[in-house]
Amino acid sequence: MSECSERTTEERLARDGRVDSATETFVAHRNLLFTVAYEMLGSAADAEDVLQETWLRWADVDLGTVREQRAYLVRITTRQALIRLRTLRRRKESYVGPWLPEPLLTAPDVAEDVELADSVSMAMLLVLETLAPTERAVFVLREVFDISYEEIAEAVDKTPSAVRQIAHRARAHVAARRPRAVVSPDETRDALTAFQRAIETGDLQRLLDMIAPDIVLLTDGGGVVQAALAPVIGADRVADVLGRIDTQMVLQPAQVNGYPALVLRRGGEIDTVMAVRIDDGLITGLYAVRNPEKLSRIDRETAVSR
Repeated sequence: MSECSERTTEERLARDGRVDSATETFVAHRNLLFTVAYEMLGSAADAEDVLQETWLRWADVDLGTVREQRAYLVRITTRQALIRLRTLRRRKESYVGPWLPEPLLTAPDVAEDVELADSVSMAMLLVLETLAPTERAVFVLREVFDISYEEIAEAVDKTPSAVRQIAHRARAHVAARRPRAVVSPDETRDALTAFQRAIETGDLQRLLDMIAPDIVLLTDGGGVVQAALAPVIGADRVADVLGRIDTQMVLQPAQVNGYPALVLRRGGEIDTVMAVRIDDGLITGLYAVRNPEKLSRIDRETAVSR
């Protein structure tokens, strides 16, 4: 939509007194809508674009015809996210090296909502990447936000019966790939503290004791900065990579995507954000985001909610 069209819409809404009501409702649900879009896309920048599209469409709606405003906004957001998700999939096909979700600095209280924290964790977002677009939308809306099959059906243009079948398939798919048990933030924090100390001291044996034999390290540089172009698999290989971290790097704990993580800084600038996956007391996955385009939000807290 052109700037002129947007201005015309805003002027018209202002004249009939609807801007305040529309804006108030949108702002009240903004964090929810952002979380829906982010969980579907794994990109905060694209989630923000989806919210912009959602607002433009919401501003043109006759509010008097809307029975449930929250559901209506979620429907618009879901449809816009599905459109963008298909575009993102084409973009990822030409992405250099492993693709990881954009990390978000989240408030400590997100960790208190175990289901929300799990749903935005790096590990879960990577599992969601393996779903088809519609399956991902249905899973997120049903399992994370507990939206009814009827409302989801309207959002994805399917029948409620079809949505139930899609939800069943998506649940089975995710269950086979998600961490074997939900690890509490306290457990993750303790493991991360020991992990940080092992890296800083160069204690190779301690590192090997903490990581699983089949650990997988993914590094996302996007072809912009140096990063492994394929997954690094196996305890010895991963420990070797970690042992080469620049000693000038400062490792700082942070709350990222609902869980404790490490932010690596060089000369005060963010170089890498590293999240972990823990299964049965061992670190089984390391996710190191280095692409500068994905690190722009990590210095400011992003609100997510259900």
